[in-house]
Amino acid sequence: MPRESLSESPSQRAQSAAAMHADLPRIDSNALLRGNNLLLIDHAGDRYILRMTRNNKLILTK
Repeated sequence: MPRESLSESPSQRAQSAAAMHADLPRIDSNALLRGNNLLLIDHAGDRYILRMTRNNKLILTK
């Protein structure tokens, strides 16, 4: 992974990160949550909770 330049602005770093991930699979959060605020995710024997806050942010907890 390339090292970040200290002279890069936050917006330049965000653009670089977006370019690096442009070919990754994407899914809209609404498709996952399907109108709910909580989603249980089972992964490798552990259960996680994906929660949408009142401020429309996502939080993943174990």
